[in-house]
Amino acid sequence: MIKAPYLLFLGDAPDQLAAKVAQGIRDWRPDISIGQIKLPNCKADLNLKNYTLEEARENGAKTLVIGVANRGGKFSDSWKETLCDALDLKLDIASGLHNLLSDEKDLVNLSKLNDCNLIDVRVPKEQFPIGNGKKRTGKRCLTIGTDCSVGKMYSSLAIEKEMRSRGMKVSFRATGQTGILISGEGIPLDAIVADFMAGAVETLSPNNDDDHWDIIEGQGSLFHVSYSGVTMALIHGGQPDHIILCHEPTRTHMRGLPHYDVPTLEALYQLVLPLAKISNPNCKISGICINTKNMDRLESENLKNEIEKVFKLPTVDPFIDGTKKIVDRLIQE
Repeated sequence: MIKAPYLLFLGDAPDQLAAKVAQGIRDWRPDISIGQIKLPNCKADLNLKNYTLEEARENGAKTLVIGVANRGGKFSDSWKETLCDALDLKLDIASGLHNLLSDEKDLVNLSKLNDCNLIDVRVPKEQFPIGNGKKRTGKRCLTIGTDCSVGKMYSSLAIEKEMRSRGMKVSFRATGQTGILISGEGIPLDAIVADFMAGAVETLSPNNDDDHWDIIEGQGSLFHVSYSGVTMALIHGGQPDHIILCHEPTRTHMRGLPHYDVPTLEALYQLVLPLAKISNPNCKISGICINTKNMDRLESENLKNEIEKVFKLPTVDPFIDGTKKIVDRLIQE
């Protein structure tokens, strides 16, 4: 568990997109985002209070979260000074970067000296079993996309938020780095050895009360030749009772694969359900989330209406519409 509240480190981010991890935490967990700290020339801003490390510590910060992508594959000297100072103030440091805090000897030595934690969320913290496919108690909903980065995490968090607002028992089950930093826990599924991925998902979503919902964050895509294995592990290990399809309709090719077209929602609908029924014969597709950020409002509304008519499923852009219609359907079914 990553200790909250967080101080979000923006470093020397060249633009707002470079700080998208911090932005995600700010958007979804404002209650634990105590403030931000920036280096000179930082071009990103989260509309949070600017703190020094000392001020943040005095105001209750427990963890400095690296919320910006670094350049050059290593921690720059400008970052190092801030990170070392944070450890001297007995702040934990959490990171979702590919290069690891635990590989930086000076940070490791300081963390031991000050009894602090270095948290690399891309590194699994336990050994996982091989999946067994046994039925578990509780309810599960999994987001599945036509491609990578179409809004699976956002949709999952929006569903969790709507359920929580209704007083329902619900947990967001993070499976990627940003989701883990937002929720404070989870499993970096793409860092698990392949044979144990399904078992890791079973561990992430264990037996629970019959009226408890696990909203499992989807990864990759069944149609993405690079990452489909992770998606399959989520489907079989997650044993979802309900699947929410996620789609970005203006995308022309698969992310990072210009020689592969993005599949249609119909193709995903037809493919995913037979696969899901292997581990849960009662699985249903219960809604569709559309990412319409690149469409105007009229186009967006017309498309959502058309999709609802074709699939007879509640269809929303969770950023614009929320997920009330989808949660209503989940409860009804």
